[in-house]
Amino acid sequence: MTNNDARTEPNPVWIHRVSEAAPARPGPLHGLRFAAKDNIDVAGMPTTAGCPAFAYLPERSATAVGKLLDAGAVCLGKTNLDQFATGLSGARSPYGSCRNAYNPAYISGGSSSGSALAVAQGEVDFALGTDTAGSGRVPAAFNNLVGLKPTKGLVSTTGVVPACRSLDCVSVFARSATQALAVLEVMQGFDATDPYSRRGEAVPLPSAGLRFAIPRPLEFYGDADYAALFDQALDRLGGTRVAVDFAPFAAAQRLLYEGPWLAERTAQLQPFLEAHAADMHPVTRQVVAGGGRFSAVDAFRAQYRLAELRRETEKVWEAADVLVVPSAPTIYTLQAMQADPIELNSRLGLYTNFVNLLDLAAITVPAGFRADGLPFGVTLIGPAFSDRALATLGARFLGEPAISPDPALVRVAVVGAHLTGMPLNRQLTERAATLVRSCRTSAAYRFYDLGDGRPGMVRGDGHGACIEVEVWEMPASRFGSFVAGIPAPLGIGTLELEDGERVKGFVCEGHAVAGKKDITASGGWRNYLSK
Repeated sequence: MTNNDARTEPNPVWIHRVSEAAPARPGPLHGLRFAAKDNIDVAGMPTTAGCPAFAYLPERSATAVGKLLDAGAVCLGKTNLDQFATGLSGARSPYGSCRNAYNPAYISGGSSSGSALAVAQGEVDFALGTDTAGSGRVPAAFNNLVGLKPTKGLVSTTGVVPACRSLDCVSVFARSATQALAVLEVMQGFDATDPYSRRGEAVPLPSAGLRFAIPRPLEFYGDADYAALFDQALDRLGGTRVAVDFAPFAAAQRLLYEGPWLAERTAQLQPFLEAHAADMHPVTRQVVAGGGRFSAVDAFRAQYRLAELRRETEKVWEAADVLVVPSAPTIYTLQAMQADPIELNSRLGLYTNFVNLLDLAAITVPAGFRADGLPFGVTLIGPAFSDRALATLGARFLGEPAISPDPALVRVAVVGAHLTGMPLNRQLTERAATLVRSCRTSAAYRFYDLGDGRPGMVRGDGHGACIEVEVWEMPASRFGSFVAGIPAPLGIGTLELEDGERVKGFVCEGHAVAGKKDITASGGWRNYLSK
């Protein structure tokens, strides 16, 4: 295919599109149009997984799709993909190779190629993809979109044609992090019909003073524009940069296609491969058949190696809050990809393949354009169940309005022995609490030494001052046990901070400060103890 042909041929975004959508139901997503990658079941629409010989007509929608329909979203159809969700290029489909929304001589990224393009071209408000090796992130970066890849098991994959069933995630493409999160929060939830579905408490991130892990060395395969755009994105993120060794992440990512996890794709498709090999895309057939060379011994050895790498990479979360990587090291023309589909596809997964293997959450956000007008994206990666926190950070990076706090988390201000480094701080960390920020109360409080190693803070009735506090965030499910362990005369009330925010925090019964030493002038417990 020549570049001229690419610029004139229609872009094969859709495999099936409805002529008239069903009426929208009432709900939080009322009237929003969406598309589903064609390995995700939508009742009454054929599922092909990018292979006509595989097609079937599902009677039930995938769990994720059903939740979106119940929330008022409207499905317009099924989108093109790298066959059986195997590939990161968008060029492995008998329905036609998808091309970049900004320059059709270049690849769209895959495997969720059509879903990304449907959003980028304004045909839908959001779209569903799947992400096993980066299929929900690479197309987002290449088409100037947000791509939200949830924690494994957060969104049910019941009704999704498996690629690697133990790693597959349903992902979201949108034009904003806020909308991607809204879609995720409708879809998420435990599903007993999915053996890989799981529950977990939300993991917060600090609202200030973030530490960003930056892998070293970085590889861009000679793409100077991508390298410069990545540096600019780091400047926009601010915070503190922490250089980390990329070697264990790179070793993990190689396990996905160079190790026995490839056999998981073979396990899913072996009966079809044996009966319909000629009906499969030749590159997909080559990749899937390659899994047959691995033995059970290889599989166990790889699991042991992955466990070692996971333990090694866990050190990153002690030194940093978020790992930041280029979503892809570079982008290729469709012609180049077709000439060398295996090697170039492997390069595209350098910064994505390890994420699901290491049980991490991720969001890709737009981060500028090359000199030739092609988009670039960065990916923010965090521990499992940090999805909402990552989306909030992504929204901040993009300059979107602030996302409201997670109702599943409670913010509590501490003033004494629960401060960082103090004897009772463990009562916070044992409950998965995370430090959000250090700040001061409004000038409405008086502060006292109760004489038993604890301070007491009360409203000052117009004669107060600002008192130093730490604001921590903990899962709401653990807040009750925390409060129950606080002995009188202390308790938890509502505190007003210097910037007007109201949070839960330590207060003291008024009668208990009678005759106690007034230490308000110290401005805080640390200052008082240091004198």
